[in-house]
Amino acid sequence: MIRINLLGSERKSAKKAFAFDPTRQITVICGGVLIVALGIGLWRLWLVHTDSVRLDDEIAAAQKETTRLHSVIVQVQQFEQRKAQLQQRVVLIEQLRKGQTGPVHMLDQISRALPQMLWLTELKQNDTEVIVNGKCTTLTGLSEFVSNLEASGYFKRSIEIVDTKTEMAGTPPSELIKFTIKAIFQQPGEASQPAVAAKAGG
Repeated sequence: MIRINLLGSERKSAKKAFAFDPTRQITVICGGVLIVALGIGLWRLWLVHTDSVRLDDEIAAAQKETTRLHSVIVQVQQFEQRKAQLQQRVVLIEQLRKGQTGPVHMLDQISRALPQMLWLTELKQNDTEVIVNGKCTTLTGLSEFVSNLEASGYFKRSIEIVDTKTEMAGTPPSELIKFTIKAIFQQPGEASQPAVAAKAGG
């Protein structure tokens, strides 16, 4: 009895058909390409997500640093404002101090510069300019008064004699000289500072 193995031949023919079926090969290849593309896409998506998380962390850190720097800038601005206020107060105090001591020194020096037979009738001050009105018995006394003021160091040279008039006063009538002089008041040392600066510049 002869047996024919038809099953084996059918399997061989099926393998040959599958092995050489172009449609199935294309399907398998496309499926493989699709799986690889999907894997690459998921990998790229993971990279993008990782970069996004990293950028979010960097942005949050930058915002914290910006907030910290803003508070520092505000503190610096407040410090500058306080510094400017203190400087203004110091300048004001210095001006008040000079304003208080200036007239005292000025009156003291004028009283010391008065010679005999000369007296003052009016004294006006406009900033540093001083107008002095008075009377004396001789022009020599007036000249001595002006020289004393210039020598005190509290008045700039040269003191200007604005006006002199002769008038009769008293009983019996005697001749008096009515005068007006103009002087510029200064603190001692102010006159020497420009000279020192000029020497240094030369």
